Amino acid sequence: MKRKIILASGSPRRKRMFEDLKIDFSVMVSNYEEDIAGKDYDVSLVEKTAYNKALEVSKRADDDALIVAADTVVVFDKKILGKPKDKADAKQMLKMLQGNTHTVVTSIAIIDNLEKKTLINSEKTKVTFDKLTDREIDDYIKTGEPMDKAGAYGIQGLGCVFIQKVDGCYNNVVGLPAYLLAKMLKSFGVYLF
Repeated sequence: MKRKIILASGSPRRKRMFEDLKIDFSVMVSNYEEDIAGKDYDVSLVEKTAYNKALEVSKRADDDALIVAADTVVVFDKKILGKPKDKADAKQMLKMLQGNTHTVVTSIAIIDNLEKKTLINSEKTKVTFDKLTDREIDDYIKTGEPMDKAGAYGIQGLGCVFIQKVDGCYNNVVGLPAYLLAKMLKSFGVYLF
């Protein structure tokens, strides 16, 4: 049986990954919002946010739908960094991350409306930044790229030139770990090949 898959996200990066993986899906953006930025890191916070995003969409979706939601955070010094509120916040985040290693955590929640089954899992990746000058940070912020990304950088864009090393899943840092997603979908009988 072919499943109706709904991506509960408005993220163009997640949508593009679903397209690249040739997943037949539709988008229904979740209205659930919880700002966990600034809180002490605990993976349960990220997983709860991903679950609540999926749950909100599951209530509006068809009874046979499989809803996939995700939440990605940057963790530095045991604190969760969200998307920057403004340019000054972006600068502060980049100054913190430069020359250091941080962790990117993405939690995926899948709710099966038909079988009333839920699965939640998380992926962690360590990212090491090069040392940056104030000019590099200011010029990068002027591009606008950092403004809608957790941690104020996009590894899949211009921000890649600041990354010295990635230890773990690259796609996780983009916002959706493909390996974990495929593994989770298999448990619902959805195979990519």
